[in-house]
Amino acid sequence: MYTRAIEHMRILVIRFSSIGDIILTSPVLRCLKKQVPGVEIHFLTKLDLKDLVAHSPYVSGLHVIKDDVSEVLPALKNERFDLVVDLHHNLRTLKVKRALGVDARSFPKLNIEKWMLVNLKRDRMPRIHIVDRYLSTVAHLGVKNDHEGLDLFIPPEREISLESLPVTHRNGYIALCIGAAHFSKRLPPHKLVELALLINDPIVLIGGPEDQAVARQIADAAGSRVFDATGKYDLLGSASLIKQAKSAITHDSGAMHVAAAFRKQTVSVWGNTVPQFGMGPYIPRHPERGHILEVMDLPCRPCSKIGFDHCPRGHFRCMEKQDPERIAGLASL
Repeated sequence: MYTRAIEHMRILVIRFSSIGDIILTSPVLRCLKKQVPGVEIHFLTKLDLKDLVAHSPYVSGLHVIKDDVSEVLPALKNERFDLVVDLHHNLRTLKVKRALGVDARSFPKLNIEKWMLVNLKRDRMPRIHIVDRYLSTVAHLGVKNDHEGLDLFIPPEREISLESLPVTHRNGYIALCIGAAHFSKRLPPHKLVELALLINDPIVLIGGPEDQAVARQIADAAGSRVFDATGKYDLLGSASLIKQAKSAITHDSGAMHVAAAFRKQTVSVWGNTVPQFGMGPYIPRHPERGHILEVMDLPCRPCSKIGFDHCPRGHFRCMEKQDPERIAGLASL
């Protein structure tokens, strides 16, 4: 237990990016607020991702950066925080911690273990989800995992009305989330087309403007069963469409964690990355809703802890050997 009086403690939680990583910090915010009497929680993140935290009932103050942490250091110093909870743990967060000069706890990134798995294919990763690694930073306060899963709060005015969708999609659809930050995390377009043709339910394609070309290929092949929402909605709008879906098919991406936050049947398709990194779909009360599909026994996998813009080996077997029929079947359960 923390040695000083913790009533009215002011805590700054830091996570700059990305979509999924920020959503994965939500149990820390909830458990802190509910288990530490009188705590006041502030959050520091990037400007374009602030909506992921802005509507949380557990956060009292939101601080954002556009380019550099120096933009907010004077304001952060004025807040007189008692503790910094560093859930990013990089040079930028080190700059914040040094500037504030208060007690700070950082989560274990396990960089050596990740390097060994990627480069030597020696698995020394602990079988612990990153949510629990995040929560380890506040264990000294007596905070424990409540196993309630992830949170993402969307205010009513930011929800997408089903009435705005085609009539054919208003009584249920599968969210096919085609985006991911890196090529090597995404099913190739021809596999996505094959998958869409195997899905009997209406489909809503979720993605950003960068996914629109692939979305057109899918929509052209599958016809009116597909509603292309790529690039049409902001972050919370796309999340709202996932929230209202019957199930979601995703890559190892932020969309996977959005779907898990809403306890959806989540069918996650994995390419060059592996769930051993500790970031699979997190639905602790209903683990049967989180499906992981990966091509096992490939000697080249994982080839990166993040991803590439091409397959380093040129064959892309981790995605080319995925079974679209199985993916479609799980999403339709």
